[in-house]
Formats: sequence, C-alpha cells, structure tokens
Amino acid sequence: MIKFQYTILYVEDVTKSIEFYENSFGFERKFITPENDYGELNTGDTTISFASKTLATSNLKNGFVESNISQKPFAIELGLVTDDVEKYIHQAIQNGAIIEQEAKQKPWGQTVAYIRDIDGFLIELCTPMHG
Repeated sequence: MIKFQYTILYVEDVTKSIEFYENSFGFERKFITPENDYGELNTGDTTISFASKTLATSNLKNGFVESNISQKPFAIELGLVTDDVEKYIHQAIQNGAIIEQEAKQKPWGQTVAYIRDIDGFLIELCTPMHG
C-alpha cells in the first residue's frame, strides 16, 4: 500500500508563504522549523508543505527550476475545493495573489478559477464536482 501524503513547494521564505495560505484560505500551520527552512499546513488528508530554496538546493545537487511570478506557471496546480470560490479569490488577492483566470462556470456546472500565489505557484479554486 502506498499513499499520497504531501506536496512540497520550494519557496524563498517558508514563514511568509505559510502565512499567505493561512490568511488567504484559513489553513492552520502544523509547524515551521526554527531555521525557517521547512513547514507544513493542516489542509486535510494531503498536506501542503514548504521548503526553503536553500534546503531544496542541499537535497538536489543538480538544482531545479524555481517558481517565479514573472514566468509562466509550471504545468502543475494545487486544487482547492470550496463552495465559495469568489470569497477565497478575494482573500488571496488581498494577501498578494494574482488572478491567472477569472472564475468561470464549466459546462458540467463546476465553477473554476486560477490564481498564482506569492511564489508564483498555480492554484485552482473550484466548487466540488457533482456526479
């Protein structure tokens, strides 16, 4: 048995990134290391975690492509499900996010929007799928 446990985002400032997610979406932190090089949020069954770019570099000797708000987003997104997409878009923008795609209702009835967090990572905000 194997289970998907967490996603780690490589960021400049772990505390600042965690505060963005707390203030934008109401998640609570599990912990941040005293060195501010790693932290986790309580986000349900799957955890969003953050590692400093310095820590990531120490683990990945060949380096990595850094997320940057001035570049196109990576071909990956974090999916956050809510009944109130507009509320969380507004809160995220107040905390430094930018809109990538305004909220739209899809033909199957789901409302979907895309924003970029303060580190440039792509977030999908959507209503639950009903099937």
